[in-house]
Amino acid sequence: MKIPKRLLPLIEAHMVEDVIGQLQSGKEAEVYVVRAEGQLCCAKVYKDENNRSFKQKTQYTEGRKVRGSRRARAMESSSRYGRQEREAEWQNTEVDALYLLAAAGVSVPKPLGYYEGVLLLQMITDEEGNPAPRLNDVDLTPEKAREYHHVLIREAVKMLCAGIVHGDLSEFNVLVSKDGLVIIDLPQAIQATANNAFGLFERDLVQLAAYFGRFAPELMESRHAKEIWKYFENGKLKPDTKLTGVFEEGNRKANVKAVLEEIEDAREEEMAKRGFRKP
Repeated sequence: MKIPKRLLPLIEAHMVEDVIGQLQSGKEAEVYVVRAEGQLCCAKVYKDENNRSFKQKTQYTEGRKVRGSRRARAMESSSRYGRQEREAEWQNTEVDALYLLAAAGVSVPKPLGYYEGVLLLQMITDEEGNPAPRLNDVDLTPEKAREYHHVLIREAVKMLCAGIVHGDLSEFNVLVSKDGLVIIDLPQAIQATANNAFGLFERDLVQLAAYFGRFAPELMESRHAKEIWKYFENGKLKPDTKLTGVFEEGNRKANVKAVLEEIEDAREEEMAKRGFRKP
């Protein structure tokens, strides 16, 4: 295949030996299968802001720490330099998060390097050595849905213990590998101390309950987010904290309907990009 322009610097720098083909094109990046040091891995090429369809970016950048006051001022402007700095910050967020979460034992692809806006990642494969499918593309039994839901709740807890909220955790951002579930796509990850961190954390967990609830309906009733966040706020959350999925709301009821409607809108957008339409 013709080598994409954005991958040429990595070949010239001898970081990549060969480009095998395109694996996928997502809302914020294109992913290619490449050969590096004799092994297959993935090269994630980030799209620029004009070509990226990821919505509501402001809620993910709120509260992010920016190195240097000059950079912070530039990122608030509409200048060319400001746009470049915003793009660099957007991309570096995923790089930093992956290194941090991998070190914390979270199931994410191992980062192998970052150069000229391209992130090299461990290739996640299935039992046959093929690229692992997304969770959304796998048929589930009720038992497997309960198992996977439990696994991802524990992974979300480990992420929170490491100070990170995914911010877009759904069946589209989880791979089913030969070794289990692997969480991907983290450019929108935010620090757990951000003002809107709980709102995004709750949405992540409601999205998981909504998806797995299609196969095991009782999971729709789980209320892990507030339970987990209470432990987190009190400084008592640990990766192995025992959870029940039950939380007393008091007199105030959560607007679950509104959250589910937002989830459905996001799902329809994702499916539309894949060429599917609602009947």
